Amino acid sequence: MAQVGIFFGTDTGNTRKVAKWIHKALNDEQVAKPVNINRVSLDDLMGYDVLILGTPTLGDGELPGLDAQAETESWQEFVDQNMDDADFSGKKIAMFGLGDQMGYADEFVDALGELYDIFSDAGATMIGSWPSAGYEFTSSGALDDESKEFVGLVIDQDNQADLTQERINQWVETIKPELGL
Repeated sequence: MAQVGIFFGTDTGNTRKVAKWIHKALNDEQVAKPVNINRVSLDDLMGYDVLILGTPTLGDGELPGLDAQAETESWQEFVDQNMDDADFSGKKIAMFGLGDQMGYADEFVDALGELYDIFSDAGATMIGSWPSAGYEFTSSGALDDESKEFVGLVIDQDNQADLTQERINQWVETIKPELGL
């Protein structure tokens, strides 16, 4: 069985694409194929030693879900139904987030920061920070206050799609040792 699970929330399909590209870049039989978070239970996540979680940011910096006008249930519903008493102690989690730094400069990848806080508060060891250099935004809930790095890989398919594959490849190389691959 794979030891690394990749789960994502999506609305337009871009986060799904990025999850697939990350899976391809990892190129290891120990990494399971990406799965939409609206198709799994908490037990599914708990079945892995290491998780890679992805989310877009919707609306005013929200997790995807019906309240954020997403087409289907997503991260918000998963969190509401599963995370109150969840214990992720002993799990390693890397995250990636999609956002639009020009159109939503004041809440750029905020959902990534929100998801990070949820899983960090549940006891997970968080890995895979990413430099904020190369992005133009006003504010982001995904910035670590001390390091000034993002809490995970940040992808802007709207304005910097030409950098996506390079960023994925660099990030994957930095997290591979921590994933045990």
